Order: sequence, then structure tokens, then C-alpha cells
Amino acid sequence: MAAIPTAWHVRPPASFDGKIRHMSRLGGGPPIYVSIDIEASMDEVWRMTQDTDLHPRWDARFSSITPTAELSGGGQRFRYELRLPGHVLTGEGTSVGEKRRPDGSRTSALRFATDDRRSPLGDGRGYWRYEPTPSGVRFTTGYDYRPGWGGLVDRLVLRRCVGWLTAWSFDRLRIWAERGEAPERWPLHSVLWWWRPERPRAARCRRRASDGRVMDAAPATLDELEAP
Repeated sequence: MAAIPTAWHVRPPASFDGKIRHMSRLGGGPPIYVSIDIEASMDEVWRMTQDTDLHPRWDARFSSITPTAELSGGGQRFRYELRLPGHVLTGEGTSVGEKRRPDGSRTSALRFATDDRRSPLGDGRGYWRYEPTPSGVRFTTGYDYRPGWGGLVDRLVLRRCVGWLTAWSFDRLRIWAERGEAPERWPLHSVLWWWRPERPRAARCRRRASDGRVMDAAPATLDELEAP
């Protein structure tokens, strides 16, 4: 999961959040971490990830994201869907972004929840970080959630699949930003196109935080974000 729609309503930068804040775990396996370097401008990566019409095109975790209301303190409420064969998973969330930070980076924070008993992900929270690099942007996410199907299934199977899908989607975003190839050119089943080395691959992403502190690295805005 990631921090979703904030481009239309960005709050002022929070105070410096470099300190380590120990956030309680939500159960199941360890928090998910994915990071990738993208050779594109900060504004372009921000646009592709924050625009709710563009986000579901590259992110296989969503079929649609619809803004529903603004938050009083800045940010937005939204509704999301994931269309599966025979069922549509639905949920709600809140999100807020920081577009102008002293170090040139940007952040987006997210909380999400669902009443759908078929959803493998229960309520959760996460963030995106956009860090400038000499060649473009380092785009990173960290998120955690309560297991919808029980902790054992989540630890053994589900969380690994969700992490892989996040990484695969991040590389599909990279291909779109760098090469201009529409995400629809690379459907999920393109993972089987072994004869196409240029296809999206989760292996191009970093999957472990260097210090192991995934959620402690969340921006301060996540602490203050309203519940869905």
C-alpha cells in the first residue's frame, strides 16, 4: 500500500522528522519496504504517483482511486477498489503530502481501512518518500497493516506476495517515467514473458531498509493524519 492522493491538497511542511520514532507494529509479518531509483524529474514522478487517474494505471494493487472529501487539517479522504474475478475489494483512506521540504525531498502519508472480510489486508498505514538523486528520484515506500486472513498466513505467504507486487508495480512506474511506455503495455501476466528482458521486474527494487527501521522512518505527518 502506499500513500495515495495528495497532489490536489498539499499541507505545509512539517518540522524536521529525522529523529527515530518507534511506531507500534500492526501484527503479521514485518513491514513492507520497497525502494527504486527513477531517472526522471521529481515533478514527473510526483505527478504519476499522486494523480488518482494515473496511479491505478501503474500500481497493480488498485483498480480505481476516487477522492471523496478534503480533511480539515489538510489532505484528502478517498475510496479505493481492486477488481478481482467474482469480487471487488473496497476500502477507504486518508492521505496528506509534503511537496516542499528544506532538503528538496517530498513525502506522502497514508492510512487505510476496509470492512470487506474477503480483503487480505485490514487497516494499515504507510508512506512514500521522494528523495532527489544526481540522476533523478529515489522513490521509497514503507507500510504495515493488520492481516485480514490471520497472522500465520500473512507471515508465510501473503506479505511476501504483497511486497513482490509492490516492487513489480514500482518497476512498471519506472519504465513509464523513463521510457514513456504506457503501463498497459505491461499487464501483470507479462511477468511470464521471460523472452522480454525489458519487462517490469520486482528484482530491480531494494526490498530491505539499510537500518531495518521501516516504519520508524515515516514522516511526522503520518502521526497526525486522521483515521479513514
